[in-house]
Amino acid sequence: MVLILVTTFLVSCSSPSQAKIPTVYTPEKIAQLEPYRAPIATARAKMATLQDLIASKNWVDTRTFIHGPLGELRQDMAIVSRKLLVKDQKPAQELAKELFGHFERIDAAAKDRDSAAAQAQYAEAIKDFDAFLNLIP
Repeated sequence: MVLILVTTFLVSCSSPSQAKIPTVYTPEKIAQLEPYRAPIATARAKMATLQDLIASKNWVDTRTFIHGPLGELRQDMAIVSRKLLVKDQKPAQELAKELFGHFERIDAAAKDRDSAAAQAQYAEAIKDFDAFLNLIP
């Protein structure tokens, strides 16, 4: 008869200080974000052009503007969203998603020549755009 003895050892690995997730923006973090904030703020300033195109019912240029001058905005917002503090990342991602949903609906409204829908979606886009920018220190 063979008797096998099995022993179990519990090993615990811990460090004296746990890594803490930052909850406030340091001056260094703000400086890190600034190069990414600038193109987004520039795109926001260009939104007045989109408003003018919608108001004048210039549907071809409305659609072109969304895909042209605002074309890189999605990438810029995604980069910034990932670089924000953890607590701000999810709200930033949601606002960016909402903003681009509004752009898609403006594009569809322009295709249908629906001025009221385009203007309503523009107003919602501005709210989400400004809320996104307010998350960036």
